[in-house]
Amino acid sequence: MSAQHVVKVADCDHGSIDIEQEVLREVCPALPWLNCKTEDAVIAQCADAEALLIMYAPLTRRVLGHLKQCKTIVRYGVGVDTIDLKAAAELGISVSNVPDYGTQEVADHALAMMMCLTRKLIPANRTVKEGHWDFRLMRPVRRLQVQTAGLVGLGRIGQAMAQRVLALGMRVIAHDPNLPPDRVPAGVEMVGLEQLMRAADVVSVHSPLMAETRNLLNGDLLRLMKPTAFLVNTARGNLVDEVTLDQLLSEGKIAGAGMDVLAVEPPAGAHPLFRHENFICSPHMAWHSDEAERQLKRSAAEEALRVLRGQPPKYQLNRF
Repeated sequence: MSAQHVVKVADCDHGSIDIEQEVLREVCPALPWLNCKTEDAVIAQCADAEALLIMYAPLTRRVLGHLKQCKTIVRYGVGVDTIDLKAAAELGISVSNVPDYGTQEVADHALAMMMCLTRKLIPANRTVKEGHWDFRLMRPVRRLQVQTAGLVGLGRIGQAMAQRVLALGMRVIAHDPNLPPDRVPAGVEMVGLEQLMRAADVVSVHSPLMAETRNLLNGDLLRLMKPTAFLVNTARGNLVDEVTLDQLLSEGKIAGAGMDVLAVEPPAGAHPLFRHENFICSPHMAWHSDEAERQLKRSAAEEALRVLRGQPPKYQLNRF
């Protein structure tokens, strides 16, 4: 019989944790499913945990200092901006994510947003239902093959997006200061961020959210975009200056934007961006498919199980 461990799901907005329970049953027959939304809640309910699965729970240095038994933290998803990685490393707590569960889904979603915006599908649908069968109301619409896609971030998802837009015949430029030259996909031209913002007809954001990328697309950079260009963000809301984006849409300085993520989720009341017809939004669902959710849950639980069994984590982010 395997040694018993204390594992907890600090928070999770999925419909069940059946998959996690199945994976961890041998080492943790009872897997508590908590709803920790604050630092104090994590401290009060998770101080005895040896492994934590988290979604949005804040794991600051203060919180981590109370997790005396914790060996590993696994985030449901890719981004780990709610976890103090440095503090966790100093305390000997490994932090892992699940980097590959929704790569294709997010790229598909970014492409879908780009197509909806460039082909003007949403206003076309509205005008037809209002009784106006006239393609001229959608002008201008430009051929994709004469346009440039600018990808901000060229990790797994950015590269998956590059494959899609290259297949459409678009010119593809990208900016990623952390990507080694030998990993640049064929057909992609690496450029500076200012050059990308000026040249792209569609800017698609795929950067992780870290201290150095917060507000990456600030007001100055957004104002470099062409008035005919579109912005798509399926990464993190805090990468984009939403106030400036609202101003540019109000003034007609860019053609439209699609966001799967916002700085505050869910937004408190009616977000200013929602009043723009050429702004489309989805509820942080780019990652989602039935298959991706199952993969995410199983991979997160398996990562915790590896550490509890004394094996090295597969996706550790904070080396120590």
